[in-house]
Amino acid sequence: MLFQGIPEEIGIVTLAYAIAGIPFRWKELIPMGTLLALIAYVVRAQSLPFGTHTIVLIFVLFIFITLIGKKDVSIALIASIISIMSIIVFEVISVSLLTSFLKVPSETIFIDPIKRIVFTEPQVILLFLTAFIIRRKRKTHD
Repeated sequence: MLFQGIPEEIGIVTLAYAIAGIPFRWKELIPMGTLLALIAYVVRAQSLPFGTHTIVLIFVLFIFITLIGKKDVSIALIASIISIMSIIVFEVISVSLLTSFLKVPSETIFIDPIKRIVFTEPQVILLFLTAFIIRRKRKTHD
């Protein structure tokens, strides 16, 4: 779902900025996250192998951080990969915990769009929390 992807991708970009040490500029973060969500939506709609969208998102995020964030290639690559891997880890954790706690079969979550949004929002919150914690830790060490 495109609209579910927008906050998720904004969270990914925010986390990547935090990891790369780029100041949060919401006039960049929101359009970049929206563009990433649109790209993910279009790539998923194609008959490409599962996970292709992840590789594309890592590449596009890497380009953003390198060009817009003006960061070294290695920093941009690390920030891109870690932020995308974080959403995967956070999704597994949040969906597993919620399905276990609420006794809901995971198959029903991805069939019902409302349940899908409710069950995946905690991962978005975790992305933003992680980004803000990293940003705060960087400020206290600088």
